[in-house]
Amino acid sequence: MATLVLNCGSSSVKFALLDLAAGITHLSGLAERLGAAEASVTLRAGGEAWDQPIPGGSYADAFAVLAAELDTRGLGKDVEAVGHRVVHGGEHFQAPALIDGEVLAAIRACVPLAPLHNPANLAGIEAAQATFPQVAHVAVFDTAFHQTMPEVVYRYAVPDAWYTQHGVRRYGFHGTSHAYVAEEAARRLGRPLAELNLITAHLGNGASVAAVQGGRSVDTSMGLTPLEGLIMGTRSGDVDPGLHEFMARQAGLSLTQVTAALNQASGLRGLSGGLGSDMRELEQAAAQGHAGARLAVAAFVYRLAKQMAGMAVALGRVDALVFTGGIGENSATVRAATLERLGVLGARLDPQANALAVRGQGGLISAPGSLPALVVNTNEELAIARTAAQVLQGVTA
Repeated sequence: MATLVLNCGSSSVKFALLDLAAGITHLSGLAERLGAAEASVTLRAGGEAWDQPIPGGSYADAFAVLAAELDTRGLGKDVEAVGHRVVHGGEHFQAPALIDGEVLAAIRACVPLAPLHNPANLAGIEAAQATFPQVAHVAVFDTAFHQTMPEVVYRYAVPDAWYTQHGVRRYGFHGTSHAYVAEEAARRLGRPLAELNLITAHLGNGASVAAVQGGRSVDTSMGLTPLEGLIMGTRSGDVDPGLHEFMARQAGLSLTQVTAALNQASGLRGLSGGLGSDMRELEQAAAQGHAGARLAVAAFVYRLAKQMAGMAVALGRVDALVFTGGIGENSATVRAATLERLGVLGARLDPQANALAVRGQGGLISAPGSLPALVVNTNEELAIARTAAQVLQGVTA
């Protein structure tokens, strides 16, 4: 028996079929350009990869191609559950949920909190339910992991009615990744997760930091939306709340235009002068003397180190630092520069170990006797599959 994991975006679907008992990924892939005539899917199995067109280009059409491939491989009958990544669960969900009409309505009620993400998640769920009607569907929420944050952490200093009537508070994201790497870091350190205070950094095009105490989130850098916190690929991270009115007056921009710019034209892309949002390209350009690239990389590191150091306040004691995500796993430069700034926490780098970690193996990158720092490769598909299996076990127990 296997679990199908679906991560639906506005124009893409990332998927994987995992057999948890055997530790095998039977099939994985990425459907892209959904909604367009050139929609296609890249499928991977057994070390091979191939592309197929998606006639029609909708979520339903993509799942039809996926279902046909599963049947061709004799795997269709093995699917016992479908796990869905859902970005925002608001305060409705503190844990994953078996999807029914009530759960769908609650996810829909969270659309104003994540207008770019939850509509796509909902459309994907409904299409998948139609394609795989015979199995259970489980929603796994990015925000649920952070529902353990105390009120003093998640409340904004805004009028009370904004929170009580409109849900304005800090929610946090990347919860599945933060939870997975914290557990994996504890395993690698050979210590019980319940005894550890960890600072985890999920660094990719979207980026966030979390303070994880005994396996529970007690603070994180993202807030009401995934725009708050660190500098990201195209997202600004923290800015002065007065920026919107200032740009409206100075440049004649609408509220929507300012928000779009902060989400799509800022971050590494903005600081580099439009050069790009890919850290690999920016590091290369910085090494060649590009001033904008140098600024973007340096600012990213500074804000990251500042946020990570700040998480020590939430924890009181820090037992280890954990880097994950595309940048966290692959940029030795970012890790080295960040740890250099985190000497205040007792962190010191082992340059050789840091260089080797780029090869995808992860592991300890700190010098002996210093605060441990690790690279852990995240696996959100595996985490979602495990979570879905646990939900089903609870339902059938």
